[in-house]
Amino acid sequence: MFARIRTSILAASVSAAALMTLPAAGQEATFVLSTNEVGIPNYNPVMAVNTNTAFSMIYDTLVAQDADLSFHPFLAESWDEAPDGMSWVFHLKPGVKFHNGKPLTAAVIAKWIELFRKSENSYMVDAVDRVEAVDDLTAKFVMKHPEPNLLFNLSSSFMGVPDPDAITEMGDNYGISEAVGTGPFKLESFTLGQETVLVRNDDYAWESPLSANKGPAKLERITFREMAEDSTAFLELKSGGVDALLSVPTDYIDQIKAEPTLALFSIPGQEVYYMPINVTREPFTDIKVRQAAALAINQKEILENVFGGHGAVANNFLISALPESKIDPSLDISYDPAKANALLDEAGWKMGADGVRAKDGKPLSVALWTQSDSIFRRLTEVVQAQLKAVGIDAKITTFDSSTIRDQYKAGEQQLAVRSYFWNNADIVDWFFGGDRLGYPNISMFNDPKAEELRDKAMKGSKTQDERVQNFTAYHAYVTSQFPYAPIYQPEQNMAYNKDRLVMPDRIHGTSVTGVDMVDVSVKE
Repeated sequence: MFARIRTSILAASVSAAALMTLPAAGQEATFVLSTNEVGIPNYNPVMAVNTNTAFSMIYDTLVAQDADLSFHPFLAESWDEAPDGMSWVFHLKPGVKFHNGKPLTAAVIAKWIELFRKSENSYMVDAVDRVEAVDDLTAKFVMKHPEPNLLFNLSSSFMGVPDPDAITEMGDNYGISEAVGTGPFKLESFTLGQETVLVRNDDYAWESPLSANKGPAKLERITFREMAEDSTAFLELKSGGVDALLSVPTDYIDQIKAEPTLALFSIPGQEVYYMPINVTREPFTDIKVRQAAALAINQKEILENVFGGHGAVANNFLISALPESKIDPSLDISYDPAKANALLDEAGWKMGADGVRAKDGKPLSVALWTQSDSIFRRLTEVVQAQLKAVGIDAKITTFDSSTIRDQYKAGEQQLAVRSYFWNNADIVDWFFGGDRLGYPNISMFNDPKAEELRDKAMKGSKTQDERVQNFTAYHAYVTSQFPYAPIYQPEQNMAYNKDRLVMPDRIHGTSVTGVDMVDVSVKE
């Protein structure tokens, strides 16, 4: 669910109006996707369990979210919510067309919402009973119950608006050879695990108000490359092989600052690194062992030694900018080796001469999964050493970044090191919901009380204040059961060749999206 987006553009027939504002030729750029965005199987938002930066360039959303988490018009130029929350009316922007020339209408929105109910992310529209096309440009969402989170859902990369007929007609091929949205770029080619090439939508004239540009994008073509090794990506940027890195590991920040041709900027972090703990696999069926493993993680040491002091420690599951992260401080998880050792003693795991605990003749040896990206390997080695310090022998298993999600689905993992990218409290539902065991619920957490709190948080909130209160309670209870250990909150750092690219003064969004990319240009 977490997320990000990479794209390229296909030349289309150009209207006379567009010709007057079409940017100059030769505007091409190459970006490297962040490592948590690699390996997506296709560009079908209805089937997606993960997205990347290109999604937001192929598909526009009804609503745009700015970096300060405020909401703004996009494909919907305005909206009205009924006082009781039981309906929303969205007024669509006139003149919007899909890449195949089909107009965007309220009837298309209704068909898309019904198609989206079949997706992995159907919970985003669970509160919607139906969508009525009042007229071509007026879509009325009739609700089953109030949904204070609806604007956020409609602004997410998972809810970029595709042509639903194209998805139905193309079936499994959709999103591989063709992807039909209304966005500023079109899909030209997609090579799994390697690159995505997008070309400009020359008819584009319905940007979000957050974009400075009010016509087609300045870039003609964008290539989004996937690189599993951060060192390789950095060298490519330094040598001019690529124009920008959409995510910069903290190891390279000082080196980038020292390069006269490179520039760096940061936007508020939306990511959390954490260690999921499988509550169904021994020895972690015992909450004392889970708690001990969580308390063994020295977040401050990791912040300083692995990430160079850039970012912040994580003490629970949500980014600190969210009000739902403010649970009772006594429930926050922080490094406490003395208590970790005491809990393991209480659970019957006695320290051996070799520094590994044992119980009934069986050593406290567990599997610790990670992905092949260099930063994850380094972080996992530190986590391994911190677990060993309290007597837990963690043996690292490394999977390719593009396949590890499939490995999780079997539910055989014990511990893992991973991250998610999301800026809404519903991520707790996504990773700990009892109906999503394996993946995304890597912790295999299925607790009756948690499910009651989850249902109240997801469906029982009439107002945003109620939703914050309900999600805070749900988040707090999940945290109290130790199905995870929080580790780190990074900053979002991007680097680019300032001799090649002209970037916007400010990024309008929780990551770089099509809203920003229409304003990017290549220096002449």
